[in-house]
Amino acid sequence: MRSERWTMAAGRTARRCALIAALIVLLAGCVPIPAQGPVAVWDTGVNPDAWAEIPAGTFYFGQHDKEVTIEQPYEMMVTDVTNAQYARYLNEALAQGAVKIDGDSVVGYYPGDVFHGHKHELEIKAGDWLYVPLKDPSLRLTFDGSTFGVLPGYENHPMTIVTWFGARGYCEFYGGRLPSEVEWERAARGDDNRPFPWGHEIKLNNANFYASGDPFEAVAGKQGDTTPVGFYNGKSYGGYETLDSPSPYGLYDMAGNVWQWVSDLTEGIHDRPLKGGSKAVYGYNLRIWTRNAARPDYTSPSVGFRCAR
Repeated sequence: MRSERWTMAAGRTARRCALIAALIVLLAGCVPIPAQGPVAVWDTGVNPDAWAEIPAGTFYFGQHDKEVTIEQPYEMMVTDVTNAQYARYLNEALAQGAVKIDGDSVVGYYPGDVFHGHKHELEIKAGDWLYVPLKDPSLRLTFDGSTFGVLPGYENHPMTIVTWFGARGYCEFYGGRLPSEVEWERAARGDDNRPFPWGHEIKLNNANFYASGDPFEAVAGKQGDTTPVGFYNGKSYGGYETLDSPSPYGLYDMAGNVWQWVSDLTEGIHDRPLKGGSKAVYGYNLRIWTRNAARPDYTSPSVGFRCAR
C-alpha cells in the first residue's frame, strides 16, 4: 500500500509538473514580439495630412439599414494617424506641458466620466491617464529621454499601442476630436447599404486582415504586421497588386489594418467602441457595422485612430 500510495503521489506530482511546464510554454507564447523592420519601405502616395469632407445627409447605419441623419458636414482624416505624426505630436505636447512622462509611460489629463457604480463599471476619475506605454515591445516609437522618434521603416505605418485617452489627446491638441460611431460609419459607407467601404465584396487585396497574404505577413505571420497608410490604393508593391479600396469619400484603411477608436461614451459603461477591424481578424469582421470595444486605457498592436473636425 505504501508503494502504491507513493506511486500515485508521484504520478500526481508528474502531472502537476507537466501542467506547469505547459503553462510556462503558453505564457511564453503570449509575450509580445518586439517590432521588426518591415520587409520593404513603400511610398503609397496617399498624404496622411489630408482631410476629406463628409457631407450631411441621411444614410444607412448598422447592419439592418437603420436610417440616420447627420445635420452638418464635417471632415475626417484620409488615413489613420501615423507613427511619424504621433511622434511629432508628443514632442510638441511635451514641450507645451500638455503631456508628461510618468515613469515608463506618457500620460495626459482627462476630466473624467460620470460614475454610476454599476457592476463591473470602471470609475474614470479626473486626472492623468495613460496615453502610451513606452516599454511595450510592440511600440514603434523611440524615446531618448527628451525626444520622440520612430523606428526606421515605420514612419508611415499607423500609430498603435495608443489608448483612447492618447487618441483623444492627439485630436484635441490639433483642434479636432475623435469621430462618433455614427460619423465614422457615414464616412465609411456613404449613401448606400454596402458592407465594406469599397463595395459589397471583399477580396484578399482589398485590405490588411488575417491571412490576407500581403507582403508584411512574410515577416510577421498570418496575423501580420501593419501596412503603410493608404497601401490599398491600386498600386503594385514589389509585385503585390492591391485593389484601390477607399470609402466613397476617399478615406483609406477604413477597414482592416488597425481598429479605430471612436468617441462615444455610454453612461454606466466604461468601454469605448472600436470600428473597422484589423490585421488580426478575419475578413467578415471588416464589415462597416462591426463593433469592438475596450476599456479606454487599453493598447494593442492592432488598434489606432483617426480624427474628425
